Amino acid sequence: MAEPSLEALIEALRHLPGVGQKSAQRMAFHLLQHDRDGARRIAFALQSAVDHVRHCERCHTFTEASVCAVCLDRGRDAQQLCVVETPADQAALERTGTYRGLYFVLMGRLNPLDGIGSADIGIQQLLDRAADGTVAEVIIATNFTAEGEATAHVLAEALKARGLRVTRLARGVPIGSELEYVDLGTIAHALVDRR
Repeated sequence: MAEPSLEALIEALRHLPGVGQKSAQRMAFHLLQHDRDGARRIAFALQSAVDHVRHCERCHTFTEASVCAVCLDRGRDAQQLCVVETPADQAALERTGTYRGLYFVLMGRLNPLDGIGSADIGIQQLLDRAADGTVAEVIIATNFTAEGEATAHVLAEALKARGLRVTRLARGVPIGSELEYVDLGTIAHALVDRR
């Protein structure tokens, strides 16, 4: 039987996405056997993040300030508002260097089977933000999953009802791929959304 502190560490590591019992155990053993200094740095960084990181009052992404740096950047196009599911999705769009508007991070997507409704992902806050008189276009950049598509549909209908221009990220055949290896749904969407 393992020691209580070791068991607690393994159980804590299992909370990470994609980490099962064996992976958690391997990580715990590695940190304790080979990298105790790294374990202390992880513990300190995690405690600091939990204590200091919160949601931006305007876009809901993670920040240590009340308003994040992107929302405060006067060089951004305040007429464009891109809606994403997570801060990771926002970071991916930022890495492209092509989008210079602002964001709204839902912190999830609609999923009635798991009990996640519009109040759980801040749809009313999004609608209020989008109707601020400055936003001219809302770009819906939810993922192309069943839940992401349902979320995009609900958002688009609610935003259009308020007279806002709503666009959706394009989807299609990835660059460098061959059609015979692309799934049929992607090919069908690429044909419908062709330009």
